[in-house]
Amino acid sequence: MLFIFSMLRALTKMPSISISFNSFLLLLLLQIAAIPVASGQLPQFNSQQMNWLGDRVFANECNRNFSCLTSWNEGEDFPSLGIGHFIWYSSQQNERFEETFPILLAFYKKHGYELPAWLEALENLDSPWQNREQFLADFESHRMQQLREFLDSTTELQVLFIVERLHNSTADLFRELEPSQQSSVEASFYEIANSQTPYGMYALIDYVHFKGTGTATSERYQGEGWGLLQVLLELQGSTANLDDFVAAATRVLKRRVANAPSERKEQRWIAGWTNRLQTYLPSQ
Repeated sequence: MLFIFSMLRALTKMPSISISFNSFLLLLLLQIAAIPVASGQLPQFNSQQMNWLGDRVFANECNRNFSCLTSWNEGEDFPSLGIGHFIWYSSQQNERFEETFPILLAFYKKHGYELPAWLEALENLDSPWQNREQFLADFESHRMQQLREFLDSTTELQVLFIVERLHNSTADLFRELEPSQQSSVEASFYEIANSQTPYGMYALIDYVHFKGTGTATSERYQGEGWGLLQVLLELQGSTANLDDFVAAATRVLKRRVANAPSERKEQRWIAGWTNRLQTYLPSQ
């Protein structure tokens, strides 16, 4: 706590060109101070590592391409927005994947960010595009350009949102496991988290963001999930290091593709997914 107070004092002495970064760093320090003691087993990112994490996620999802901040991938039934390609559903749309963009918008408002006016005007925060054709036809519209500019100028909060998802998921991650599994899976989780800092935390944070926690029963093909929990279960019997984590995640994602409905043609994505997993290793 003394470290946090000393950092807060230092912020007031930083040059004016750092105002936006100062605001983010202040927000980050307050968030760290609010993390329960039980989460102390997870190492914390410093400001430089947070910037690195945001760049990694943006590179993974968009190859750092500005126009990719608003995307609708071929073969998917929803748009993907922001550096983390947060999913947004239209009204009454029911899908197996967790919808994250409305949660991100609530996170913006919680932290005092002003949304673009057209987003604020949406009554239920449902996506206004009913299909990919509508979305692409609207791609160069004022509201779409405004959305890309907003997302590009607020990447720091998107990174914090992604990090918080991991912190908030730890309580649920092990809850449904058999007692005989719980302690070993939890131990593997924390061993990975503390591996080759900051890569271990990056691997966990990015995978949760990328493929979910694995606790949602809707995210299953033929009864088998593909989230972080399934990777940790796959890891049992192996050493809890980053190489084995990547190998376990690769097996889980290949199993997902094998179990997926044939019309989804998920084999087209497996090369990109496995390349993304390789970025969890420091040598990459």
